[in-house]
Amino acid sequence: MVPLPAQGHLNQLLQLAHLVSSYGVPVHYVGSASHNRQAKLRSHVPPSSAPSDIRFHDFPIPPIPSPAPSPSSPHKFPSHLQPAFDAALSLRSPVASLVQSLSSGSRRVVVVYDSLMATVVQDAASVPNAEIYEFKAISAFTLCGFAWERIGMAPPPEVEVDIAELISSKGFPSIQDSFTDEFSKFRASQKECKKSNSGFIHNTCRVVEGRFVDLYASAMANGTATKHWALGPFNPIKVPEKRSRRSAHWCMEWLDKQTPSSVIYVSFGTTTALSDEQIREIAMGLERSGQKFIWVLREADKTDIFGGGGEARKIELPQGFEETAAARDLGVVVRDWAPQLEILGHPATGGFLSHCGWNSCMESISMGVPILAWPMHSDQPRNAVLITRVLKIGLIVRNWMSQDDVVKSSIIEGAVKALMATEEGEEARKRAAKLGAAVRGSMDEGGVSRAELDSFIAHIAR
Repeated sequence: MVPLPAQGHLNQLLQLAHLVSSYGVPVHYVGSASHNRQAKLRSHVPPSSAPSDIRFHDFPIPPIPSPAPSPSSPHKFPSHLQPAFDAALSLRSPVASLVQSLSSGSRRVVVVYDSLMATVVQDAASVPNAEIYEFKAISAFTLCGFAWERIGMAPPPEVEVDIAELISSKGFPSIQDSFTDEFSKFRASQKECKKSNSGFIHNTCRVVEGRFVDLYASAMANGTATKHWALGPFNPIKVPEKRSRRSAHWCMEWLDKQTPSSVIYVSFGTTTALSDEQIREIAMGLERSGQKFIWVLREADKTDIFGGGGEARKIELPQGFEETAAARDLGVVVRDWAPQLEILGHPATGGFLSHCGWNSCMESISMGVPILAWPMHSDQPRNAVLITRVLKIGLIVRNWMSQDDVVKSSIIEGAVKALMATEEGEEARKRAAKLGAAVRGSMDEGGVSRAELDSFIAHIAR
């Protein structure tokens, strides 16, 4: 497993590593010592249930600057992580040596790499008994939109007009506008090394995105029959019961005291840096909505989450906000790492105000929780459309095209009320619960995702 060194990517391939190793396949997970430590520290998989045949390889990389994220940047893309992406390219030599070493004692070496780490694994193509599989870390719906835009192709005629319009680039930033110039160049450099793929792996479920996986496969076919496996959800689908929780986080005790579906969980992921003004508006909107909340309020990750990069920003809330919320038992603010999957799987959680990163979307979908979509950058605007307009398991906070504006508290208040206290929100909650049950069932014996995973393991072990 060769992940990109950013939380949402490290996490997905570590979860896939656990799924693969559960079949008795030894797995090697590679990265820098710091990023491997990060992946393990934040893993959703309890250490007691983790198989022992995942081996972490801590390879040296050049020293990485660790600048603080800039909440005032006009571009929400996490450009402060670019030094980590660039430094990770130095993993090429140790990864090549590892593949060569494993190949001599194995019938086959299977290399699964994040689509943004192609240059790191390119030498594996010359190893006779190595096979290379590209992992796509974003939704198949978004991949279709990006692919059709890149090759200048209209959606195929079998796609309904309304879906075709949603998936096309109208109303979305172009691929070029979605990223910084530096990241666009980084992406382009990876594309040149993707000629030896044996197949593609997606963290999605055919119950959720089967048609889009097939549409993307068709768009990428070029006359070949390269296989696409939808192996998701990668995240655990069974949340620990109260007595056996891995997390002893205090917020879970607060949740235990709340009524079913009464709490909205608020988190904007690991790469979003919000301005002080926007944070104040969110605070006022939550308070005025009168809806119970858990708000994870932490700074975006730096390249090294364990230190470096100067003093951390102290995020200020309106005076008395936390005390008032606590006194009224209205909500709590979490300023450290939160057990997101456990929160989403808790009966009291009835909604998720989210940036719509694909990890968060899949976790919310698999737990049957509707999403209040507030996309920030990259693939998130298209993920928000998938959630709110295609699957119809959520509502939107704001129009994507007004992304540079501060969203006022009145808008946030109205959106939170709409999801948590209206018939429209309740309908989205029912659809989300139904889809969540279907996704969890897909991982059972005989389910579509379990069959897909069985098929992938049988293929690599043939």
